[in-house]
Amino acid sequence: MDYIIKLAFVLLIFIYSWFFQIQNQEWDMLRSMLKDANNMAVHDASQQLNEAARAQGRLIIDPAEAYATFRQSLRINLGLDGGLSPLAGSRLQTQVKIVKFDIVDESTGVNFPFLYEDSAHGIAKYIQGPSVIAVIETKHPVLVTRAKVQEAIIVPAVQEYKLNE
Repeated sequence: MDYIIKLAFVLLIFIYSWFFQIQNQEWDMLRSMLKDANNMAVHDASQQLNEAARAQGRLIIDPAEAYATFRQSLRINLGLDGGLSPLAGSRLQTQVKIVKFDIVDESTGVNFPFLYEDSAHGIAKYIQGPSVIAVIETKHPVLVTRAKVQEAIIVPAVQEYKLNE
């Protein structure tokens, strides 16, 4: 009887560890997916230039077009609906939130290179030219409930034009 109790205890620890490891793998995979999608979305957003300003030799990103393109790119690359909630068949389980979307270009009055800092999201980067900065987040996948609530998966991305002078 003593042997069976010990075996059951070891089995429970094994199963708990197994689920915990699966949860960590899921976190890694979701973070990688979010990072790739965010990188592609800020790249797409940075392509939305104001053509009138561009004709005058200035790179100014159109904010409305850039944001719309950013959202559309996230939707396509992550399998999301219009409210950024996962569609059926998407790998994500919860809604993606756009925490920050920022454009730094000549219209904001900065001189490049420019030190962009956002301590709330852990971003500190010397920007060489007009840029789009975005931070997205989604909830941590939970397979094993614990006393400590897991923090959300937060992913920053920066896309910049490097000016040749």
